[in-house]
Amino acid sequence: MAVSSNLTNFTPVSLNSARILSSTNICSIPMSDNYSPRTSSSISAFRINVRRPISIKAMSSSSFGSRLEESVKRTVDENPVVVYSKTWCSYSSEVKSLFKRLGVEPTVIELDELGPQGPQVQKVLERLTGQHTVPNVFIGGKHIGGCTDTVKLHRKGELEPLLSEANAKNAQT
Repeated sequence: MAVSSNLTNFTPVSLNSARILSSTNICSIPMSDNYSPRTSSSISAFRINVRRPISIKAMSSSSFGSRLEESVKRTVDENPVVVYSKTWCSYSSEVKSLFKRLGVEPTVIELDELGPQGPQVQKVLERLTGQHTVPNVFIGGKHIGGCTDTVKLHRKGELEPLLSEANAKNAQT
C-alpha cells in the first residue's frame, strides 16, 4: 500500500484543543525512523481508534473548574481580607490603597499575573458572586463587592467594624 493512500485518513489532533474525537481513525503515524518519500513503500503505520465520542476539554475542564472553585473558596475562608485584582485596574488600586491607609494587608490575587488561569479564576468568581469585574473583595469569608461597595462601606463607617470582626487589622494600628 502506498503512503499517499495511508495519509489520506490522517487527521492531526492536538490534545490541548477542544476538538471532539469520534469513532473514526483519527491518525495514521509512520513507524519508521528512516522515513523518506523515496522509501515510502517500506513504511508501516498504525491507527488510533476511539470507540465513543470524547471531549478532551470537557474531561479536564470540569475537574479543573472544581479545583479552581475549591481553591478560591479556601483562599477566601483562610484569609481575613482577600482582593481579586488586576495590576492595571484603577479601581483595584483604589481598594488596595484604602486598605493600606486603614492598616490592613489583604491577600491580593492579581488575575492578570496568573497567565491562562486568570480568566478562569475570574469566571469562577463570577459564578460564585455574580460579579464579573475587579476588584472582587471578600472580608471575613463574605463577599463585599467591588470598589464602589467597599468605598461606600468605608464612608458609612461600616468597613472598619467588618475588618475588626475578621481580625484583619495589623497589630501596630
